[in-house]
Amino acid sequence: MTEICNVCGLPKDLCICETIAREKQKIKIYVEKRKFGKTITIIEGLDEKSIDIKSLLKKFKKKLACGGTYKDGKIELQGDHRLKVKKMLIEEGFPESSIVE
Repeated sequence: MTEICNVCGLPKDLCICETIAREKQKIKIYVEKRKFGKTITIIEGLDEKSIDIKSLLKKFKKKLACGGTYKDGKIELQGDHRLKVKKMLIEEGFPESSIVE
């Protein structure tokens, strides 16, 4: 017998909860300057309860070949990666209209 999702009521392999959560979010991507002229790309507005932030961060770091972390509800990536991050979020299933640069 297959497991049933508590939220949507569908079997776990057909669960659409994460897809619905991605469509509801307003994501903001911006660059901030830190000490010694270092730039970091900050992604905020992701709901950590409905989306696996750790795996998303791992994909970003691997694809962009940079360091990064998740703290205070924000993903921080070393360097200016605004355009690449936006493209990657769209590939992950986030609607383009919900992403603000």
